Amino acid sequence: MMEEQSQDTVVGGGGGGGGGQAVKDEKVENENLTEMAAPDAEEEEEEEDEEALPHSEILDIFEEGLAQLVQDPLLCDLPIQVTLEEVNSQIALEYGQAMTVRVLKADGEIMPIVVVQNATVLDLKKAISRFMELKQQREGGVKHVSWRYVWRTYHLVFQGEKLEDDKMRLKDYGIRNRDEVTFMKRLRKK
Repeated sequence: MMEEQSQDTVVGGGGGGGGGQAVKDEKVENENLTEMAAPDAEEEEEEEDEEALPHSEILDIFEEGLAQLVQDPLLCDLPIQVTLEEVNSQIALEYGQAMTVRVLKADGEIMPIVVVQNATVLDLKKAISRFMELKQQREGGVKHVSWRYVWRTYHLVFQGEKLEDDKMRLKDYGIRNRDEVTFMKRLRKK
């Protein structure tokens, strides 16, 4: 009986030899599939590495890059805590796609406001409010300004002409690069 079992084992083993070959073939195929999938696994690891940086580190890297950009002679007029918007404005100025409008406040301060060449009065007003927001953030001043109130009590004047129509382009008023616009208080109507 033991002989029969051993023969069965041998026969099963012999028959399993073909099966063993099939197992070997499967192993080779699995290795090939693993090798083919390996680039995907590497790509996933790289994506995970990119995603592994915390937001604060990415922000630090970005700010370092901007600080290096500001050292460029074209961008040296920009503040240290520069925004991407300010960099883009300065570049547009250099390429002639934008212009600087100097806005004179009542206290004598001149605000250099950058707007695109075909900007409207409304675009200028928005740029003034953005300029003031950035300035206040850097100086730690007033947190909120009611621009609705500001534009009800003040208006912009260029060469004695009030800039009242928000839809009218600055060029139509004759405003060009480096022209000065005055920020004046409105007089009450009785």
